[in-house]
Amino acid sequence: MRFKVLMVDVDGVVIAHPDPQGWSAHIERDLGLSRAVLQSAFFEPHWPDIVLGRAALRERLAPVLAEIAPGLGVDRLIRYWFENDAHLDHGLLAQLAAIRAGGVKLHLATVQEHERARYIWNDLALNRHFDAMHYAAQLGSAKPDAAFYRAAEERSGFGPGAIFFIDDKQANVDAAHERGWAAALWSGTETLATLMAQQAAHPLPIPSPPP
Repeated sequence: MRFKVLMVDVDGVVIAHPDPQGWSAHIERDLGLSRAVLQSAFFEPHWPDIVLGRAALRERLAPVLAEIAPGLGVDRLIRYWFENDAHLDHGLLAQLAAIRAGGVKLHLATVQEHERARYIWNDLALNRHFDAMHYAAQLGSAKPDAAFYRAAEERSGFGPGAIFFIDDKQANVDAAHERGWAAALWSGTETLATLMAQQAAHPLPIPSPPP
């Protein structure tokens, strides 16, 4: 197989929440905090800076919680969030292990802020399954921005023709194709081996570097 490294998205791929509403589906029942209020007061105004590494999660979350949920505490909310957003797809991990055993490197390519990146790498032990992780706050850019793919590629040490990428969002797959990566939309209905074989049989032209 021509691919040397498999880049894998996290949320919606390696981690797949069984509830369509995700980790916060029952947050009002469990913590007394409205999903809508948390979204409007915290995620909408602050998440872009946090996920791109321009601000720390706790630095922005603490004052917001002091207003919308006094007494809840940052530690409790983050623990609830991370633990309820930790549904690993063990079937996919088994497929990845077989591909890794064949000599292909496994790298995560994901949109995360620093604290959850550490959590999924260390606490969820994805460091046992993957060789490296490239994430938004570390790179200063997020998918589908072309800068994300360029930075992940440079950090990996592999050129576009050596990379295969899976993601659950078509826009992210399309952006990878623009960079010259082989890429496929992950839905879980086809095996990784099948997707990789299909892409290997129809390689993309490698784009010329900008002048």
